[in-house]
Amino acid sequence: MRLLFFGDVMGRSGREAICTRVPEVRKALAADFVVVNGENAAGGFGITPPICRDFYAAGVDVITLGNHAWDQREIIGYIDSEPRLLRPRNFPPGTPGRGAGVFTTATGRRVAVIQVMGRLFMDPLDDPFAALTGELDRLRLGAAADATIVDLHCEATSESMALGHTADGRASLAVGSHSHVPTADAQIFAGGTAYQTDAGMCGDYDSVIGMDKAIPLARFTRKLPTERMTPATGAATLCGVFVETDDRTGLALRIAPIRLGGRLQPAWPLSEAP
Repeated sequence: MRLLFFGDVMGRSGREAICTRVPEVRKALAADFVVVNGENAAGGFGITPPICRDFYAAGVDVITLGNHAWDQREIIGYIDSEPRLLRPRNFPPGTPGRGAGVFTTATGRRVAVIQVMGRLFMDPLDDPFAALTGELDRLRLGAAADATIVDLHCEATSESMALGHTADGRASLAVGSHSHVPTADAQIFAGGTAYQTDAGMCGDYDSVIGMDKAIPLARFTRKLPTERMTPATGAATLCGVFVETDDRTGLALRIAPIRLGGRLQPAWPLSEAP
């Protein structure tokens, strides 16, 4: 199976990159399933139902969220009715929505998607290691799912990597989101799980992690109250990872980064980008 994961979508530039480039990337790579982290899609803070619908129309199968899950209040009433929209599994019991699901591809294969959020330098949620282990037990690769994608929404790279090793041999892909910076450590762990600490954001990299530079610079240098930060509006780089799995085991045969457009050095799994 061929899987795609794209990192945090940042504002309008990121949304445009998803809606215009995901259809051609999906076709060029003959991808079976696409996951996008959309927690910053609405002006940098959360996501809205219309944005979700735009992403689904562009060929996105599942959208994951994170610590900005509830920034747009209308998503609270929407998420319970939309199984393709996932929030971190380790939010407390009773939180709207769900943190995992199994989805069927056009060819009838089953893909499990799980999201957990780290606790280092983040909100004090329930234990992400226990939450991840519980879902991997419940949605066992090769039994409940033909492939499994885990979104690790972490601030600390150490926590992301520890969670990735927790999933090793039990997931097709464990990939980080949240930092908005693509890491250079795409690899396949010893147990067969593809891993990258952060897929990087889909947004304008002439920025401070996707935000227009002026306000973050003022906050860092002057330590004075400022107006609300807004996303940078230049051309976005579409950042993500491509994974090919063994149909017998569901484990990874190959992982490769994707970077298209914008300011970053391009990366593409094949000889020529679309």
